[in-house]
Amino acid sequence: MPVSFLFVSSLLVSATVFSASANADVKANIGFEQRNFISDALLAEQTDSSSSLTGLIEAYRDFDNNTQRLVFSASGRVDENDSERNHIDLAELYWWRQFEQFELYTGVRKVTWGVTESVHLVDVINQTNALENIDGEDKLGQPMIELVAVRDWGTVEAYMLPYFRERQTPGLSSRLRPPLPVLETALYESERKQNHVDFAMRWSHYLGAFDVGLSHFVGTDREPRFIPVVEEQGGAALQPFYAQIRQTGLAVQATVEAWLWKLEVVSKSDNFIGRHTSAAGGLEYTFYSIAGTNGDLGVIAEYQFDDRRAQYAPISQNDAVFGGRWAFNDLDNTQILALFSLDVEYGNRFFSLEASRRLTDSWTLEAELRAFANADVRSPDYSFRNEDYIQLALRRYF
Repeated sequence: MPVSFLFVSSLLVSATVFSASANADVKANIGFEQRNFISDALLAEQTDSSSSLTGLIEAYRDFDNNTQRLVFSASGRVDENDSERNHIDLAELYWWRQFEQFELYTGVRKVTWGVTESVHLVDVINQTNALENIDGEDKLGQPMIELVAVRDWGTVEAYMLPYFRERQTPGLSSRLRPPLPVLETALYESERKQNHVDFAMRWSHYLGAFDVGLSHFVGTDREPRFIPVVEEQGGAALQPFYAQIRQTGLAVQATVEAWLWKLEVVSKSDNFIGRHTSAAGGLEYTFYSIAGTNGDLGVIAEYQFDDRRAQYAPISQNDAVFGGRWAFNDLDNTQILALFSLDVEYGNRFFSLEASRRLTDSWTLEAELRAFANADVRSPDYSFRNEDYIQLALRRYF
């Protein structure tokens, strides 16, 4: 059944169910995206442009004197040239109930952890939606049961995650893909594969100027390792492998007047490469009312570190990140976020620009630029050396 038909059907059903009550709300948008690559593709089967239709719906309904809530959200994409990007994701479909001593969430949810701008190391609950963007901000919905207890000494969250979702990867005709094709069949350390039950806990609290979050996760790694293999036809390929990990994370943000100080640290171990440490930290300072206008400029500086090397090294293993966030604070909600990343070890450079502006009450224009420079053949992102692109998106909100 076509992706577009399934998504439109879900829009109609959810609008009917959730809008039947005064304690309900339904929001949706559809969009057109045009992505053009500046350089020629490295492989003959890859295209130089891509047009997509996207859609998003979010809805909720409260009942039982607002002590219960049903939440639904879904997104979809239909791509003109890259069928691998065609998908529908049930991002959220869960029931929430407020009890006297705790809150209960049951269903599919998105949970976001982390404080740094350039990367979220502690964010381990949801799988990354790699078909949407390379920035790691888009996530897939995760089936879960979550208990939340709010006390004077902090908030405690406990998670049981009964099903694992694999990371989808770009296809042969896709840009921004690994240098070798990725097999659809993944390997798992656990005999239960996707049915392995994962567990997580998190404690968070405000301590003066500090917002602190301490988490621990045991289960299937959301980040696959790609193992070189030889296909039956004799060609080289990559096969995803998901290990069992134990990860402890710390996220701290301190707010001191116009300063934001941020830190994320993760200690992660498995049965193959042992224990390793990742960290990201830095600051953001906001200049208010720039040049007598309503605009605010936030200046960002961060550093990313990971002690994994060789075939296990991630893209952000020794990088300095600088940037700025300009909020115009105008009626059109104009915003610009620019980030520049320098790989201290290899010299690679990456530039990212995101801008958005409301055209009317219903229409929004978004722009995105990603550029790679000075790629070193030894670096993990060498395959992206020709992948600079510009993207425009026009969205209609309902």
